[in-house]
Amino acid sequence: MNSSLPLSCPADCASVHATANDPDKRRWLIATGAAGGAAVLATAVPLVSTFAPSERARAAGGPVEVDLSDIPPGGAKTVEWRGKPVWVMRRTPEMLAALQGHDAELADPQSLKDQQPAYARNVARSIKPELFVAVGICTHLGCSPSSVPQGTANPSLPADWAGGFFCPCHGSTFDGAGRVFKNKPAPTNLEVPPHRYAGETRLLIGEDAA
Repeated sequence: MNSSLPLSCPADCASVHATANDPDKRRWLIATGAAGGAAVLATAVPLVSTFAPSERARAAGGPVEVDLSDIPPGGAKTVEWRGKPVWVMRRTPEMLAALQGHDAELADPQSLKDQQPAYARNVARSIKPELFVAVGICTHLGCSPSSVPQGTANPSLPADWAGGFFCPCHGSTFDGAGRVFKNKPAPTNLEVPPHRYAGETRLLIGEDAA
């Protein structure tokens, strides 16, 4: 018996041998296998992508970058971090000078309560004195204070008002470093979030300074 198949070869082995000798069938099997592999890949990619956090999720917990180049002296901008409004203010030399001399009127002038990172526990409550970063939410009931410049005529503020923040909801007042005045509803100073500088004009809110 003249056959290239071994006598003990089973039926499926014979089928494979026949396919090897049939170029058209071999090409069909290769194409079918490739199509099947592509189908598996197509279903696997969407499955893997569901494990990656969405842009919204990353933004909710990740740091927020702020461009400081367009904030003039005395100006400020508000950005959102973790659903909270965060103020970034560029203070003038006059605004910094106004932080001195009224410690006796403040509830926590040395910022002893943990409302700021350790590197912001100073008179200016900041890394760079001229740049103030704070969560713009009153620590009383979560209202939104407003920035009130020095000398503003307001019956709710003292005549010698040196500038700072005023919450119209219940009358809490804070100085230009977010330190609360005594005998006001707000129990603590404004919160200073973790932040660091990634360059002369780049601020990252949500990451601690080294």
